[in-house]
Amino acid sequence: MMFAGWFNGPVHLSSLEYACLAGAVVYLIGLNYLVGGKQKNTQDFFLARRKIPGWVAMLSFVATEVSAVTIIAVPATAYMENWEYGQFFIGSVAARFVIAYLFIPAFYRYNCVTIYEFLKHRFGAATQRTATVFFFITRLLGSGVRLMAAALAFSVLLGWRIGPTIVIFATISLTYIMYGGIKAVVWTGVSQASAFIIGGLVSIVYLVSQTHGGAHAVLQIAGAAGRLQFWNWGPSASDPHFWRVFFSDPNIVWMAVLNGFFGSMAAFGTDHELMQRLLTVDTRKKSQHTMVATPLASGLVLLIYLSVGTCLYAFYAQHPALGQPAKLDAIFPYFIGNSMPHLLRGLLLVVIVMASIESPVASLTAAFVTDIYRPVLNPGRDEAHYMRVSRAAVGVFAVILAMIAYAFSFFQKILWLAFKIGGVTFGSLLGVFLLGLLTQRRSNRANVLAMTLMGVVNAVLLTLSETHILPIGWTWLVLIGTAGTFALGYLWGPRMEEV
Repeated sequence: MMFAGWFNGPVHLSSLEYACLAGAVVYLIGLNYLVGGKQKNTQDFFLARRKIPGWVAMLSFVATEVSAVTIIAVPATAYMENWEYGQFFIGSVAARFVIAYLFIPAFYRYNCVTIYEFLKHRFGAATQRTATVFFFITRLLGSGVRLMAAALAFSVLLGWRIGPTIVIFATISLTYIMYGGIKAVVWTGVSQASAFIIGGLVSIVYLVSQTHGGAHAVLQIAGAAGRLQFWNWGPSASDPHFWRVFFSDPNIVWMAVLNGFFGSMAAFGTDHELMQRLLTVDTRKKSQHTMVATPLASGLVLLIYLSVGTCLYAFYAQHPALGQPAKLDAIFPYFIGNSMPHLLRGLLLVVIVMASIESPVASLTAAFVTDIYRPVLNPGRDEAHYMRVSRAAVGVFAVILAMIAYAFSFFQKILWLAFKIGGVTFGSLLGVFLLGLLTQRRSNRANVLAMTLMGVVNAVLLTLSETHILPIGWTWLVLIGTAGTFALGYLWGPRMEEV
């Protein structure tokens, strides 16, 4: 059985824990029924008629940004490494302001259902469709990692096989999205974000209470082991290994902040999965305010789960007899299953269930129907037809996502895996969006060639990096892809016949 040895055997749930799980499922179904359904057209299904309150969109954005990767992988990263991952958040905060005041006005100006419609207005259909394909690749692979992380937690806790666990979670997501559309997705996000915060805080309090010496001991033990290190300044310029480390270590502060800036600008501004939430509010101004507010909640969640990892390190340092999972990516679910009392375990199981409700199929379906099916494959049909196709596409994307999640269950260090995947394609997407937002250049065919070429270049660079042939950190990929796509699109545009 896959993941054998990750834990000491399946956890036998009490009736209280089963009640918590059943309550969470009933709650999700009831919420879906109350807020979802009644969609008459694709505007209802994909944008909720832009009637979502700003605070709801903000919490849904944060829940989508966080997901099971944060819940499971961030504590594991803090446990195995330190707090250097937090450096990325500095650049991420700056990126959100750029998105709010550069990207969002353009999307509202053109009344976009998907953000790739902006590229159609700005350049042409070929650029729009190419960007949509890049989005499919990025979102399916990235969300596959997220779904796998949640399924991994349950497989560790309950001894379930990873394949059936993924199928169950994918089916839950499929059901509520197919019925409720983006409105159900957004309101579910409010519950998810709340559960993430409450569950993380409860975990910290319990871990501190179980550590001899309390919070002071946690800080002392983790600090002595270097687990609280936040800044990584890298070697001095006089160090003979300076350039090798500069290009290969993704956690050096300058690279971490730059990657947080460009990576977040790409992930939030050019990925419709996240931007779709911000398009559900009724005005550009409210959408901008929503985006600017997201760092408050996102930063709180990041702080909480980095702290969970630190507390886990101190706890297991004091209790070595309790053992650890063979693969430390599972350290948090391992702790939940083996060291938490029944009530708290039930609460954290609910948090994991909430984290498993992946909603990328909503944005994938929106991009497919709006950017490809309606204008290219079958134009001119009535809204009832496009609604039927939308619901069918939800099912197809759910199946594909489950298959990808299963494939990723063979990988380790899932937090960095998610970023590496985005590094290959996000640069091409960000480069073409910046070309449209910052210049007046008309470069449709050139954009397609530039995006494709830089996507291939980044895939090759990542392969060379992972096989240790070329010492280059994955954080360079977004920077290289963005600069290359922007420069090539700008230079080639005037020389190529417009499509």
